[in-house]
Amino acid sequence: MAKAKAKVIGGGLAGCEAAWQLARRGVDVTLYEMRPRANTPFHQTAHLAELVCSNSFKSDDPLRAPGMLKAELKRLGSLLMDVADETRVPAGAALAVDREHFSAAVERGLEGLDNVQIVREPVESLRGFLDEPGAPVILATGPATHPPVFAELKQLLGGDSLYFYDATSPIIAGDSLDMSRLFFASRYGKGTGNDYLNAPLDENEYIAFRRALLAAELAPLHGGDEFVPFEGCLPIEELARRSEGAMRFGPLRPVGLKREGGKVEGLYAAVQLRREDALQKAWSLVGFQTRLTQKAQKEVFARIPGLENACFLRFGRMHRNNYICAPRHLLPTLQLRAHPYILFAGQLTGLEGYVAATATGLVAGLNAARLAQGSKPLEFPHETATGAMLRYMVEADPDDYSPTAFMLSMLPPITGTRGKRARHQALSERAKTKLESFVRERIPAK
Repeated sequence: MAKAKAKVIGGGLAGCEAAWQLARRGVDVTLYEMRPRANTPFHQTAHLAELVCSNSFKSDDPLRAPGMLKAELKRLGSLLMDVADETRVPAGAALAVDREHFSAAVERGLEGLDNVQIVREPVESLRGFLDEPGAPVILATGPATHPPVFAELKQLLGGDSLYFYDATSPIIAGDSLDMSRLFFASRYGKGTGNDYLNAPLDENEYIAFRRALLAAELAPLHGGDEFVPFEGCLPIEELARRSEGAMRFGPLRPVGLKREGGKVEGLYAAVQLRREDALQKAWSLVGFQTRLTQKAQKEVFARIPGLENACFLRFGRMHRNNYICAPRHLLPTLQLRAHPYILFAGQLTGLEGYVAATATGLVAGLNAARLAQGSKPLEFPHETATGAMLRYMVEADPDDYSPTAFMLSMLPPITGTRGKRARHQALSERAKTKLESFVRERIPAK
């Protein structure tokens, strides 16, 4: 009997998780990653599983959407979640990682598997990948899919594709910060209670900062594109434009922040900085994804107390993200309706965020392994976070499909509970029970 084989195109979070899931089920995997032979507008290294935006996988609370999805991934044996726990840095109630150690550890994990071959060259055409009967192909090429491949993909989908604009936040050198103007604290004392640096702004400083943001120069967009942002992660200047208080009730909210020993005098707003590494050599500006030019970032962000002489290790930047209209083309198993041996994972599906990318990679890898071994792919129960997210993906309005992260509202409603926390607790317990039953009955132990 021939050995089961599969191919994964793309070495980001989704592609790496998919390759891991395939390999641990005995499938021979060829993983294609175009870097360093060809680069993208926003990758900084040639490592697999590079985190190009934030270093945070968001909340670890199992009663919140990211935490519930992460708990399921851990139960399902996710490589990326294991590595994230091993490389975490303090971040209050969130799971944040040292991004360099994280990607290096994922890369080592895959390189250490005998049945994973990593090919470091760009895929120029899909045609040669779709000809081997019974050998699934997972497309996890991300938002910056190699142009020749994306052109073929559009043709395969009847010319159907979508886009939005996303941005990254700046990273600042720790030794360039004026620590006398900053204070350590986590909102509501979560984590160790001192996981973030905070720059306090009084009302006049906040108003002046907003005014400077609104007047700052923006980087141009791709071609003649209309600016279509991801509503779940707006650039800081777009938040400033929408209303006077949008930043104060968003990333600059002062609620829950106290200096050790009491409140901060005159705390009208606060900019938070999250550590990028355990040694505190680098700090990212939380919620400061931006389209400002590099010159404008230097000028405007120097208005933040403590950042007057900030040295930028990485400037924030805007980038175009491509994705497909999943409701028209995908099944909840992540198979392409018209070509069931082609599966999609990651941001190409329109599901947004690191945790969703990891989840789609895990499901695509699991189902590709089943296809390669002659079994029927699995559809996750819609009462689980994973199943609810994938069900939303295929049942959304195809004429208004826009990027979204997993939300608790995607889960089927639950009755008989009163109060938000009790409702979330009931949703979490039901999801956990359904997943346990599903794993015992449908997913063999590995």
